[in-house]
Amino acid sequence: MTIRFGTDGWRAVISDTFTFANLQLVAQAVADYVLDETEAGQPEVVVGFDTRFLSDRYAAEVARVLAGNGIIAWLTRADAPTPSISYNVVHKKAAAGVMITASHNAPRYNGVKLKAAYGGSASGQHGRMVERFLERNQEQARGPNMIDPQQALDQGLIRRFDPAWAYYEHLGQLLDVDVISNGELRVVSDPMYGSGRGCFREFLSRTRTHIREIRGEMNPGFGGIHPEPIARYLTALVGAVQSEQADVGLATDGDADRIGAIDAQGNFVDPHHIFALALRYLVEKRGWTGAVVKTVSTTMMVDRLAAKYNLPLHETPVGFNYIADLMLEEEVLIGGEESGGLSIKGHIPEGDGVLMGLLLLEIMAEAGTPLHELVADLQASVGPACYTRRDLRLRHPVGKREMVQRLADRAPSHLIQQSVRQVDTRDGVKYRLADDSWLLIRPSGTEPVLRVYAEGPDQEATDMLIQAGSELAGIE
Repeated sequence: MTIRFGTDGWRAVISDTFTFANLQLVAQAVADYVLDETEAGQPEVVVGFDTRFLSDRYAAEVARVLAGNGIIAWLTRADAPTPSISYNVVHKKAAAGVMITASHNAPRYNGVKLKAAYGGSASGQHGRMVERFLERNQEQARGPNMIDPQQALDQGLIRRFDPAWAYYEHLGQLLDVDVISNGELRVVSDPMYGSGRGCFREFLSRTRTHIREIRGEMNPGFGGIHPEPIARYLTALVGAVQSEQADVGLATDGDADRIGAIDAQGNFVDPHHIFALALRYLVEKRGWTGAVVKTVSTTMMVDRLAAKYNLPLHETPVGFNYIADLMLEEEVLIGGEESGGLSIKGHIPEGDGVLMGLLLLEIMAEAGTPLHELVADLQASVGPACYTRRDLRLRHPVGKREMVQRLADRAPSHLIQQSVRQVDTRDGVKYRLADDSWLLIRPSGTEPVLRVYAEGPDQEATDMLIQAGSELAGIE
């Protein structure tokens, strides 16, 4: 059995590879890693879970193994968003965090996200350390150390807690809640049956914001959809926004570290626009400065805004851990990726759908302008930009290195009648065109999928790029 930590931890199919026995082995390797990294004192680890099938049981099992190794496990009483777990790692000065979730993946998956002491995803190096401990334990036939849960509770090795209020207090320091309240916005929140349920309602309960939540009940099957806040899965939110005559709909993914939105006219507002709107607002209204960090699959509108404000811009491979590295090294104003993981200065280096949803409300309330008009103004000033992504399910694993080499070697000179001015192999293969359009082809780091991304001046051009990408990859 081989367990590998990908872009953001370990994910596998429930009852196939993701079993209690395998999870216990992973938990022991995490415990070994924590103990190896701890120089003095008794280490503490924050453990949380989402709403997936058996996630609460899996989290309790991780806590039981950590406690069996003499580590204090702070175990949440109920499902919670990943960013609230990550923040509590910092708040409690814990050595690490473990989140049981498969994030936006299909209901049949579950997973383990490993969080570092700084409140962001553990680095690739730390993931490899956990893998090495796992391999060593298997070679030595060393099973997990475990303790009876009640005994661990009695001894204070497992401590149940609610992560919400420390997290909400922190968010309140990053946001202007009075501005949001004065906007008296009508909002529909859609946690997509995930662990972001109740968050917007609870945080804004003492404001004049009117909130209705949909799909907030416990449903481990997520209603048969992927809990990913993209247009194809948000028809229920579109309907609710229109029936409520709401100003905006806010959607978070399965563990609430991603954001998507629906405007009052029923249009999907993707994370590219949320990123760009937030960057413009933080610079022009708050006077913030700092570096801007985006992944290779994120809109050129961000590049144009960074150039306009004379801010340093960094482009990274896909995965928030790369953004987190830069947030730890220098002053970053905002960092984000196309999938909806975004964070700002003063926050932990972690994508946070709850924070960014609330910041979008602040932007709307301060402007006193409907979201669709804000988006139209953004397109007029730093557009035009139209983005599309197509996920191609793979029957067989793809060798990323071989595919990248082949696509780079066979790079076309022109795409959609535009010259290819640069071929970037930082993460997959990205063809940059003369008019700032681009096409990116890369295998997913979390599931057997080939992702094809494109941005062009209009939908027709973008669709043509997506089709060209499918043909270049050999999958039509």
